Amino acid sequence: MENIMLAKALAIGLGAIGPGLGIGFIGGKAVEAIGRNPEASGKILVPMLLAAAFAEAIAIYALVIAFSIS
Repeated sequence: MENIMLAKALAIGLGAIGPGLGIGFIGGKAVEAIGRNPEASGKILVPMLLAAAFAEAIAIYALVIAFSIS
């Protein structure tokens, strides 16, 4: 029983580290790009949101895997 809980914790914990770092890098680089070129903020926003959504999907997969471990 304890090993199952540890497996679930590792699955979501390790699965959330990558997307968390990715979303942080995406946001940081987007803000940096907007700071250098404020007129391009409209062109930067949509790709930034798409990249953040794809990174967040990986965390959701990790959550599903953590719930499916029995």
